[in-house]
Amino acid sequence: MPQVAQVAFHSGSVFTGSGQPLRGQAVLVNDGKISAIVAQDQLENYIDETTELVDLAGALLAPGFQDSHMHPVSGGTELLQCNLAEAENAEEAVALIAAYAAANPDTEWIVGAGWSMDHYPNGAPLASLIDAVVADRPVALHSRDHHSLWANNAAFKRAGIDANTPDPADGRIERLEDGSPAGTLHEGAMGLVEAYTPELDKDFVLAGLHKAQEDMLALGITAWQDAMILQDDDAPNNAEAYERALAEGTLQVRVRGAQWWKRDQGLEQLEGMIAARARAEELGHPERYSLGTVKMMVDGVAENFTAAMIEPYRDKCGHATHNNGISFVSAEDLKTYVIALDAAGFQVHFHALGDRAVRDALDAVAAARQANGPSANRHHLAHLQIVTKEDSARFAQLDATANLQPLWACHEDQLDELTLPFMPESAQDRQYPFGDIQASGARLAAGSDWPVSSANPLEGSHIAVNRISPENDSVPLGGEHQCLDLATILAAYTSGTAYVNHLDAITGSIAEGYLADLLVVEPNPFEVPAEQIYRSQVASTWIDGKCVYRAASAALTAN
Repeated sequence: MPQVAQVAFHSGSVFTGSGQPLRGQAVLVNDGKISAIVAQDQLENYIDETTELVDLAGALLAPGFQDSHMHPVSGGTELLQCNLAEAENAEEAVALIAAYAAANPDTEWIVGAGWSMDHYPNGAPLASLIDAVVADRPVALHSRDHHSLWANNAAFKRAGIDANTPDPADGRIERLEDGSPAGTLHEGAMGLVEAYTPELDKDFVLAGLHKAQEDMLALGITAWQDAMILQDDDAPNNAEAYERALAEGTLQVRVRGAQWWKRDQGLEQLEGMIAARARAEELGHPERYSLGTVKMMVDGVAENFTAAMIEPYRDKCGHATHNNGISFVSAEDLKTYVIALDAAGFQVHFHALGDRAVRDALDAVAAARQANGPSANRHHLAHLQIVTKEDSARFAQLDATANLQPLWACHEDQLDELTLPFMPESAQDRQYPFGDIQASGARLAAGSDWPVSSANPLEGSHIAVNRISPENDSVPLGGEHQCLDLATILAAYTSGTAYVNHLDAITGSIAEGYLADLLVVEPNPFEVPAEQIYRSQVASTWIDGKCVYRAASAALTAN
């Protein structure tokens, strides 16, 4: 007799994690795993009165989304702090700061994030804007991309920053004519103020993780790679938050943690990383939480001219400057570190945005391959804003995964006003060249960099397919040849990211024996016009065969 299903999904399409969706099939679940995929007309042989029947009503069943690059703990805590993400201009941001200050009169430091560089001249807000509403206590607010910090003069005074403070080697202080800080710090200069902000309470950090998990489950995200695991003397200690959630049984999602490589140190930190990986393994839940990855920042971001470029940035008149961005780690040191990490069995997760950073990272992977031979570590490069044609083909050659943040690959104010006008001519048509990378045969993973941008994979998929933001009449960024088809980008968000998360043997696909980490999307994005993909929404999310999120408006029914 066939095994009776505990849960059965029927009357919809099934995206298995690659290729086009299956039709006329039902997916059966037992003991938290997919037990079978059977023909719809045979379903009655596998169910009885105890089976939970989920009528998809034409919706799409897919593997749970996985995010290949995000910052969930800091993103969650920022939602509980002074959150400027909803501000649509400078005036609204200042109003939000004033409102937060009034609602929290006893808070010593006002901290938070979310402001957009394109709301301010040259992408650099002034301290005087904050001083106009909060002058009596320090304020420090990260930009939405977390590569810049906006502070008031009380914060600069507390940190001892004045006209005589030099720029750090890995950052820049925006200055007034007299040399004093204007209000914005970039990259490594942020640490000059961050060193004085209060450490977050451990319970608050855990609450941030729980908030992030709640929001991600509503988007169908069942696993992620945390791109910045901090430990020991680092704040916030998100490793401890994960361990607490795991011990308390509140960690529902699956987490691959990327330990943060401190760029002011070298190989002396490797021993501690190996020990941290071993401690995570001793917790006994490798399918839920592991620390087998190391995150390396190769460069900064293009909008503040710190992305490492082969050719120099242009000035406002289009002339070449002497600025090629910042390489946080030299090319030779990067090779040395990656060879050692690879030999130690670590996956390396590179932040590589400019074309020089991408080349340096690929060169480091090549050096590791030459020194150590092939490995199963699954190195990947994230962001990939500017990639030369030659380097686009090297991902497949080196078996390096391209970690895409699709939501950025369209014309929008921050790109059009603060980045493209200052890019060398060779980079103008090489923005997020996903189509070229995919055409070369490279593996693709996809993520959001949340809270830098929306974590919604359906919104990201819309951009990947169209290269135009919703309800926008602009042209596809980089040309239509850089567009991906829907099956390709959904594979990147499911089986592709499961691969880089080392979870592909148990998740990321709908197949017999795989964990029933699933989602339901309605309307089926394969059945709507490409320009309407963003309207599709997650109706329900399932982990281990149990529903962990259901939209109030979901049309699907279960008995």
